[in-house]
Amino acid sequence: MNFMGFKWLYFLISGIFLVTGIFSLFKWGLKPAIDFTGGTILEIRIQGRELNIDNNKIKELIEKETEVSSVQKSGEKSLILKTKMIDSDEKDKILDILKGQIGDIEEARFEIVGPIIGQELIKKTIIAVVLATGFILFYVANRFKDKKYGFCAILAMFHDTFILLGTFSILGHFFGVEVDTLFVTAVLTILSFSVHDTIVVYDRIRESVKIFPEARFVDLVNKAVAETLNRSIINSLTIIFMLLCLWLFGGETIKWFVLALLIGTIAGTYSSTFTAAPLLVVWEQMKNRNKNS
Repeated sequence: MNFMGFKWLYFLISGIFLVTGIFSLFKWGLKPAIDFTGGTILEIRIQGRELNIDNNKIKELIEKETEVSSVQKSGEKSLILKTKMIDSDEKDKILDILKGQIGDIEEARFEIVGPIIGQELIKKTIIAVVLATGFILFYVANRFKDKKYGFCAILAMFHDTFILLGTFSILGHFFGVEVDTLFVTAVLTILSFSVHDTIVVYDRIRESVKIFPEARFVDLVNKAVAETLNRSIINSLTIIFMLLCLWLFGGETIKWFVLALLIGTIAGTYSSTFTAAPLLVVWEQMKNRNKNS
């Protein structure tokens, strides 16, 4: 099948998601959790029975005292509240409110995250992403002895990253979904997954170039995609099925982390075949056009 004959269609599909996501990022940005902005984490444990009250109801009760970032259930008997910065007196008032509504509870954890710590975390996150990008670019370019492989792999990686960031920007604006340290972990994980799948395709292209040096580059890319597509889809589906199970049964505390991994896995599977490989073809066509001009 002539996969590369539809490369502009693949770019159009990617462009729709990228433009939507980037517009959302510029318009609304991401909604940071208290890990970045500073605030308070209060975890309570219910005594003797399961927690059967709705999270929104609890949030409404607590917001009479202070601004609430999120309310999450942790297991069957624990509740994690993230609020703006509060002191011990305000915390005690919140506990009294919850006791009146829920019953017998105990304080399991009370932590204050300062804004300075949040700013430091943002800096470390940016540094981590920049370093990861640099190492990946160096490794791929050096491994394949051609800079085009490195740059195209990085472009495909940013494709996945911006789709993930854009999706969470939309979720944050319309559904109040926040990004926290777990989201950062998901982003870094997706960076590695995206490049891993791309390298498999690129390695098959490189082998074909050595075996068939006289063949057209676009034909060798088609051959590599045809040989790796089935393996890539099956490999990704095993991860997607596992993440879907975690999404459905893993609990509130990891719900958005799992969704980030799920979105990134789907985007990475698509980009490895339908973004990274076509980018190589376009790069080669532009290089040949410049030689002939």
